[in-house]
Amino acid sequence: MSDAILTLDNVGRVFRQGGTDFAVLVDINLEVKAGEIVALLGQSGAGKSTLLHTAGLLEPPTTGQVLINGQDCTRTSDRKRTETRRREIGFVYQFHHLLPEFSAIENVMMPNLIGGTPKKKAYANARHLLVSMGLEHRLDHRPAKMSGGEQQRVAIARALANHPSLLLADEPTGNLDEQTAELVFQKFVGLVREKNVGALVATHNLELAKRMDRIVMVRDHRLVDA
Repeated sequence: MSDAILTLDNVGRVFRQGGTDFAVLVDINLEVKAGEIVALLGQSGAGKSTLLHTAGLLEPPTTGQVLINGQDCTRTSDRKRTETRRREIGFVYQFHHLLPEFSAIENVMMPNLIGGTPKKKAYANARHLLVSMGLEHRLDHRPAKMSGGEQQRVAIARALANHPSLLLADEPTGNLDEQTAELVFQKFVGLVREKNVGALVATHNLELAKRMDRIVMVRDHRLVDA
């Protein structure tokens, strides 16, 4: 049995538009293991986001299987997929999507509180994650009072709040200047290593991609080693 956190087995994704089928992904095969950071490259429109959404159980594959920790999540109920996402998967996007009316620590606590974690435990967990991201001086600040890099680090901490085994990141530094992107990337890698999370990171930044464990690329709707 594979020890992969994420397994994509011959995954295909077809969209129908105006009576015509468009294949976005074809025969995608990929494994991501615990503690491994995999860079996902590809031109704009190549299907990177669709691949992440399919891997994250946000969109069902047209063909093939998506396995999380060896469990086939392809044909399960919507409720079961939602439970798996909440328990096993964290998401980080290019834009942080923080709740503006809540502080940094409240934003990070939110996934725990929704899942029923006691408030005191959720606070301690959120504080640890934010301190690990170098944000101990921003715990009570709302997003509008933080820089773009700080907001993105809060978003990364929030994605890891429920102790997921898989982290999916879509251009997590794409909206940041070079110096800020470097800081966010270092904090991101450090926290992923600390938590032994498997991570799949879509990026256009080839220099950052080269510093991850390996690189795969979407080309002509298929996944190839880069």
